[in-house]
Amino acid sequence: MNRVSTNMPVTDMQYRMRKEEANVSTMQDRISTQSRLLNLSDDPIAASHAVRYDSYLARLVRFEKNTETAGSHFQTTHDNLIGANDILQRIRELAVNAANGTNTPDDVRIMAVEVNELIKGLVDISNALGPDTKKQFSGDKVFTEPFRIVEGTVEGGGETMITRVEYRGAGATRRVEIGDNMFVDLDMGGDEAFWAERMHIVSTVNASDYRATQNGAFFIDGVEINVATGDTLPSIVAKINDSAAPVKASIDIETRGLVLEGTNAHLIRAEDKVGGATVLRDLGIINGNMINNAPNWNENALVAGGSIFDMAIRLRDGMLRGDQDFIGSQGIAGISLSLDNVAFRLADISSRKERVDFAALRLNNQIPNVTKMLDREMGINLAEAMTDFKKTQTAHQAILATAAKLLPPSLLTFLR
Repeated sequence: MNRVSTNMPVTDMQYRMRKEEANVSTMQDRISTQSRLLNLSDDPIAASHAVRYDSYLARLVRFEKNTETAGSHFQTTHDNLIGANDILQRIRELAVNAANGTNTPDDVRIMAVEVNELIKGLVDISNALGPDTKKQFSGDKVFTEPFRIVEGTVEGGGETMITRVEYRGAGATRRVEIGDNMFVDLDMGGDEAFWAERMHIVSTVNASDYRATQNGAFFIDGVEINVATGDTLPSIVAKINDSAAPVKASIDIETRGLVLEGTNAHLIRAEDKVGGATVLRDLGIINGNMINNAPNWNENALVAGGSIFDMAIRLRDGMLRGDQDFIGSQGIAGISLSLDNVAFRLADISSRKERVDFAALRLNNQIPNVTKMLDREMGINLAEAMTDFKKTQTAHQAILATAAKLLPPSLLTFLR
């Protein structure tokens, strides 16, 4: 026979009250957090699904922010290129007027002064800041001014004028992720946007008997090209042409040296990989690796292909000389090449922005869908939750009322 202690009703009543208090507290937490999963043990399967959905949703939100950043960046780049295009159009108009033979030499020199100021305007655009307050056309060296003006005296000019514009930006660009394993190049370097001619670099070193003495690699426009011991010039040419670098390699018929030709208007960047074979130096293409991004061509190499600044400076100098033949032929041709490249770069940046816009539309559909799936696993029906809460609260109050009647009086009762 079991003995019933006089403490058992008290203990049992306390257990029931604490249990109902816990139920009330749980219901309050679910309503305040709008989630039915306060602990993983509440529903392990739903919790595992919710964790995956929540992680996926966080990635989608990050991708959405990246598309917004990229979209504004591309729009600013587009606007700057439009500004450069307008300036080049004005320079071309001046060139056409200067070449028609109806202007006096003084009139042409006045046009040259205007061209000099327009070149400064182009440099201002090339050094413009993006929406993130970083240099727009510096590549991945976003705090470096990409173009630097060098001034001096020019024959026929009555004042200090621009003698050259040096590029100091970097070739590599930042990339932004707009989807799982989907990246888009964020930057457009000044060595692409503000170039006019396709570059040609012809080595004067006869490399008919060249053999690579050790394994190594070199970079063309940031693309790594590996070289094995014993590689000859024809095999190196083939490797360059098979790579993703925007250049075409060949062997010059006269010098029997390596020839690099850009497939589009841009500054070709060439470097030997540190700690390996010195292929490009041995072939007479470069003197050494770049320092502060300055051109590093071998002094004996034949280098051709200039920037839009070079084209405008050549035109201005022709105006100062009064050389109408040069202005009407090479001068206008150089500006036309500059306009063609700017138009090509505008199409490039517009296509990137369009891709980002489509990615943003896709994310705008995916984020609500994933949010709905997450809510299905974790969310609560507020009306049902409030009803359950009132039931639990009523049960708790009923237990408290019953306990007040059934539990024996305490010492505090008599002290009152």
